[in-house]
Amino acid sequence: MLSLEFETTSRSDMRDITSQLRSVVRRNAIEKGWRNGVLALFCPHTTCGLTVNEGADPDVRRDMLTFFNGLVPRLGDYHHAEGNSDAHIKATLHGPSLTLFVENGELCLGTWQSVYLCEGDGPRRRSIWLQWLAGQEE
Repeated sequence: MLSLEFETTSRSDMRDITSQLRSVVRRNAIEKGWRNGVLALFCPHTTCGLTVNEGADPDVRRDMLTFFNGLVPRLGDYHHAEGNSDAHIKATLHGPSLTLFVENGELCLGTWQSVYLCEGDGPRRRSIWLQWLAGQEE
């Protein structure tokens, strides 16, 4: 299993991690033969998650942050003593994992898609775990 580290810059953040993932896949395609298969991603944090969405227009990222912060406000009728219940709820909405396809040593995403680390309780240093699941070669 591999691990990547990221810094988030604000309490609620959506960090585009696509280029780092592409680099890992390309490097491992050469070094380990990651040609065709599945890359499983897991975020081992209870206040941070993962999602795939548009990466071309930064307004989409801004709109999603605004939506999630409105849907789950920082202050609410929460009982969790740490004061970050909103972040736990947002992480549940995003989810902790993604499954991405790899073909010919390249990460397969749609034309406008990017992979985001979705922070709910930052800024923090976060880890993403990656596991390669080999596919059948044609």
